[in-house]
Amino acid sequence: MKILVVAERKESELRRVTSEVAAKARELGDTTVVEITGGRYSPLPFVSALAKKVESDKPDLVLLGATLNGRDLGARLAARLGHVYAADVTDLRAEGDALEVSKPMYAGKVRAKLRVALPAVVSVRPGAIPLKDGTAPKVEKIEADASAEKLSFLKLAATASGSKRVSLSEARVVVSGGRGLKGPENWHLVEQLADALGGAVGASRAVTDAGWRPNEEQVGQTGKTVTPDLYVALGISGAIQHLAGMTSSKVIVAVNKDPDADIFKIADYGVVADVFEFVPAFTEAVKKARTS
Repeated sequence: MKILVVAERKESELRRVTSEVAAKARELGDTTVVEITGGRYSPLPFVSALAKKVESDKPDLVLLGATLNGRDLGARLAARLGHVYAADVTDLRAEGDALEVSKPMYAGKVRAKLRVALPAVVSVRPGAIPLKDGTAPKVEKIEADASAEKLSFLKLAATASGSKRVSLSEARVVVSGGRGLKGPENWHLVEQLADALGGAVGASRAVTDAGWRPNEEQVGQTGKTVTPDLYVALGISGAIQHLAGMTSSKVIVAVNKDPDADIFKIADYGVVADVFEFVPAFTEAVKKARTS
């Protein structure tokens, strides 16, 4: 099988999902990794350049990370070339002259296995594929198609998040808080534990809707979908829309004073306790364990 992987960067570093996808691609067949250069992502010039590359090399499969830009670019490429498109998959393997992919559907209620005809375009969820070797893949650069029509913007400016923590969608550890924190003045409990674990901070929809935290931190069906190695839920009841965004986590730890909270139904480890008593003590224990 001939595979083309589309690389993506965050500032000067390759995104982790690019390395994950490239490693999986090498297991499946002959792999080429390309990066489209030309400044900020612009849909039409990028898809035009990528389509020309695909038409020239004729790969059986094009793989992208299911990031904000990756999902957009993958869908546009599949539509332009008339290829099959599978989005946000969590696993894939060759099955004869086709591809078998796994992906969540219906807000995470169903884990589907689909047979995808080749040639195809597939976006892979960040964190879904274990990265055994951290070696960055060799990347071939191609220029964005400057002749393609560009979208015009009245104003376009990057907005700094103000946080030095790892990106939520790519974090290996995520600590999220819910209404059990009782207010934004207690959010330092979530942040301190996240910093102790070297992870990112997330929030439930109830928290972002109340204005306690920015929308970019929301985990769930209408927020971000995460697949970390460890997901810690503090004071989160476990509404279905939140579970849809984090049930693919490798290990889930829930802390809630309500023993009947729905979050415990999917948690690997559950702690029935008051977050205001448990979290400070747990944070200190983590700090001591990491320094010893």
